[in-house]
Amino acid sequence: MAAAKNNRTLLLFAVVLAVLATTGSSARRRWDLRLPSELPLIDEAAPLIHMLRPREAASGSHHLGLRARVPCDSWRFAVETNSVRDWDTVPEQCERYVGNYMMGGHYRADSRAVVDEAVAYAESLNLTGAGKEVWVFDVDETTLSNLPYYAKHGFGEKLMPANFSSTQKIRAEPYNSTAFGAYAKEANAPALPESLRLYKRLQALGIKPVILTGRREDKREATASNLARAGYTGYLKLIVKPQHVRVRSLEFKSGERKKLEDAGYIIVGNIGDQWTDILGAPEGARTFKLPDPMYYVG
Repeated sequence: MAAAKNNRTLLLFAVVLAVLATTGSSARRRWDLRLPSELPLIDEAAPLIHMLRPREAASGSHHLGLRARVPCDSWRFAVETNSVRDWDTVPEQCERYVGNYMMGGHYRADSRAVVDEAVAYAESLNLTGAGKEVWVFDVDETTLSNLPYYAKHGFGEKLMPANFSSTQKIRAEPYNSTAFGAYAKEANAPALPESLRLYKRLQALGIKPVILTGRREDKREATASNLARAGYTGYLKLIVKPQHVRVRSLEFKSGERKKLEDAGYIIVGNIGDQWTDILGAPEGARTFKLPDPMYYVG
């Protein structure tokens, strides 16, 4: 019986190999299923965003999730599919998991998968808009990476003082607009390399980038300076929120996209890390969602 089972297994394996051998190269073009560590680096000259070391005892995100008895990868999936909403902090058991994800090869590989699709889509377009085609980019965790800030703030995990006891409960740290605002005004955030690759390719194709951010007017100068320093030049316009107007992100961004269309522009693409970046009519001809399990914008 064991021999028969082994023969069936070998036969099935042979059939699979035969099917793969007859698959055309076009079927393999879209997806590269190698592990992140096996993939070649793209844009070697691009600024690195994973230069920061994970916090001590934060190694092995998969095993950490198992030890904590929390399916942190499932939580992240629910976040990225907009199933989990209105959350203030990363679940306590998943904070180190998120840190490892953001600073390891997985985040870069996920971003690469999104941008590869965006580039392929852009290259397939037949531009007939007399130079009025635009592509909308968000800023935080889209054009610019704030990993230096969030690594310092523990990816949602509050940093403990030196006299902290291991028996005390770790408390998650909600978003601090004052602290992040001070960081943003330093204008030192690196580019997210995959987004910069998309940005440059769009310009080469004749598609004009538009930068649309939820940052306020008081950060316009610092944001423009940071974008230029990170390699984002030649965009059509930088749109920021008015300083004292209270408006939700989705309403603000969809309203600004409507203004672009009313001015005669054709939004061929839209990319951001938050669902509020890409939802709300008009979204654009096609939208792309970058990964971000660090925070939620409602």
